[in-house]
Amino acid sequence: MSTSYQVIARKWRPQTFVDVVGQDHVVRTLKNAITRNRIAHAYLFVGPRGTGKTSTARIFAKALNCTGGPKADFDPEDPICKAIAEGSCLDVIEIDGASNNGVEQVRELRETVRYAPAQGRFKVYIIDEVHMLSAAAFNALLKTLEEPPAHVKFVFATTDVQKVLPTIISRCQRFDLKPIPVELIVARLRQIATAEKIKVSEAALASIARMADGGMRDAQSIFDQMISFCGADIGEADVLDVYGLVAAEKIAELAGALAAGDHKKIVAIVDECDENGRDLFRLLVDLQGQVRAALLDAIARGGQSTALGGPALTTEQITRLLDGLREGEQAVKHGLAEKINFEVTLLKAVEASRSRAIDSLIKELSALAAEVPAAANGEKKKT
Repeated sequence: MSTSYQVIARKWRPQTFVDVVGQDHVVRTLKNAITRNRIAHAYLFVGPRGTGKTSTARIFAKALNCTGGPKADFDPEDPICKAIAEGSCLDVIEIDGASNNGVEQVRELRETVRYAPAQGRFKVYIIDEVHMLSAAAFNALLKTLEEPPAHVKFVFATTDVQKVLPTIISRCQRFDLKPIPVELIVARLRQIATAEKIKVSEAALASIARMADGGMRDAQSIFDQMISFCGADIGEADVLDVYGLVAAEKIAELAGALAAGDHKKIVAIVDECDENGRDLFRLLVDLQGQVRAALLDAIARGGQSTALGGPALTTEQITRLLDGLREGEQAVKHGLAEKINFEVTLLKAVEASRSRAIDSLIKELSALAAEVPAAANGEKKKT
């Protein structure tokens, strides 16, 4: 009997601290805490979706309960570690905060924490999307969270920390997991492609990573879908067609047209992208990324940059261009006429970048006015 198919995001889920990508600050702190026997009773993992919050929590549970543990460098083939990975370990309890958000569920949890672990050294409660708990549930958890039994550890994960009560946060060690850089996502996908015997171009990997917005799980899910669509050979054009992305070269070309103020070229590129069924809102987001990179370049170079491919723009001009693109986000995303709104957003951003700030003009006029009397006095002295 053939084994059931397992999606890439599950098959390639991190199993040890070494496998965690892009969260070195979290991994280092947790490993040091284990090595130095400074393990807190409660941890809070905060970050966008797909950045490794729950995976890191499971790995931490393995490190605490492995044979001979706690050990940061545990053997993933250890029976207890395998049970945790499979979700069958009695001592690691994963709770979905969205569906178990009532005070009754928390009261049940308070009853079970008193019992000693069955297999490992600690009972680890992993509560995902903890911000979904009700206020009553949070309050019911407070006392247990502040003074839990020595054999109990709590790990909370959330994508919306603003909704978590400050009294909960103050009782936890907080770790902020950041979006994973594109280059690290590409490297991981390349490793997966080699292992799965999938031929994929670098441009295709870069497009998938760009689409994932810093989430490794999203990138793996997109990659999985592309394998279903293309088979064992994936090219950039395939990714662009399936997800409506615009090629990096075309984004750079449009950015250059914005910098040059070439209205005709801007409209022509937008027409081409629209005819090819591209996602214009996604193009706007990618365009903002290009302009932001140019802004950072201008700051680094002392006030000017040619990174957009057109004439040199000042920091003020690039800032106004970026602000104009940002202001059009809602109109492009939610407006009835996406193409028209997108064109208007681009053209208004160009005009904004060409205008001068009134305060800078006043400063220049004041400087000129100050120079005129000085020059006149110099002329009088000569005569």
